[in-house]
Amino acid sequence: WLTFQGCPFRGHDESPGSLNRGNFLEMLKLLASYNKEVNEVVLENAPKNAKYTSPDVQKEILSIVAQKVHKSIREEIGNSKFCIMVDEARDESKKEQMAIVLRFVNKEGLIKERFLDLIHVSDTTTLTLKESICAVLLANGLSIQDIRGQGYDGASNMRGEWNGLKALILNECPYAYYIHCIAHQLQLALVAASREVYEVHNFFQHANFIINVVSASPKRNDELLANQAEEIAREIELGELDTGRGANQISSLQRPGDTRWSSHYRSILSLKKMFGATISVLRSIANDRLVSKYSRGDASGALRIIVTFDFVFILLLMEKIMKITDVLCQTLQKKNIDILNATDSVSTTKVLLGELRNNGWEPLLEEVKLFCGKHEIDIPDLSK
Repeated sequence: WLTFQGCPFRGHDESPGSLNRGNFLEMLKLLASYNKEVNEVVLENAPKNAKYTSPDVQKEILSIVAQKVHKSIREEIGNSKFCIMVDEARDESKKEQMAIVLRFVNKEGLIKERFLDLIHVSDTTTLTLKESICAVLLANGLSIQDIRGQGYDGASNMRGEWNGLKALILNECPYAYYIHCIAHQLQLALVAASREVYEVHNFFQHANFIINVVSASPKRNDELLANQAEEIAREIELGELDTGRGANQISSLQRPGDTRWSSHYRSILSLKKMFGATISVLRSIANDRLVSKYSRGDASGALRIIVTFDFVFILLLMEKIMKITDVLCQTLQKKNIDILNATDSVSTTKVLLGELRNNGWEPLLEEVKLFCGKHEIDIPDLSK
């Protein structure tokens, strides 16, 4: 049950006098309270060397479960060809871990993806990764000659034409075509394009700075939520917001993630939704003599940035652009997407962006002016 739920087995203190001995032992104690035999045979009368509750025994049981899962996946694949999808990341203990997923067509003709293994690699050189993948395949009775596709990210050690992991596997199996995740390519393209436009690049840096200042402590976050609740109540009273189940829920500002472009869109939406509440909190921090001068300085700097026409303009512009690109991002990450639907979605996105470019200026400018008027932000003389 713990394995299926992804819960840790071990506890911080598993000694008999501990108030919380970890999930495994606490669950065993719970079962024993409902089952007299478990209590007598396992907990009370069993010899200390035969309780089967030690960490070594727990790991051995998990290893047996893992072997059974591997065997089941191998039987499901049968003699089919398969694709491998590999990614590596550093865990909390600073160790490089490589995840291997197999994609294949089963006997019923259905496409399946199975998480095969997570293994520690000493480094991320191409030769180490290739040897580790081959070892996992060999241990499960699979041949590298049956690979018909490779899916990695765009790092040079993975997709390098001559010495990348892609190239090393292609040398042994020429049918193992390399596919760079389309959703990941889109994210990289959006990041690169935004950095080419300095105003947009600076906007995201400023937005991240503002969010960090406002969300730096639980006290500030509580103040932000309280201000948001007051603003929502006021707008409902004035008839500016619709009411209904699930509408106008209180939420916090969201930080954007470097490798997930959709998180930038969610961050922009949260900042737009809580714009007035954010300004109120920044003013409160800037004028609070009880906080440090550094915090007051950060709040003053963030306040000067957020109450400018330029910041609001880029905020609303990026919201419109990313509302279109985010739909494509989500579509490309669906399990049932195929190449025809993917290219069709890309074409639709390009058409929508073209319409925004050709016909979106006047509506955008009007929205920016209304937004600035609502939050008492000066609008410059655009004729100059």
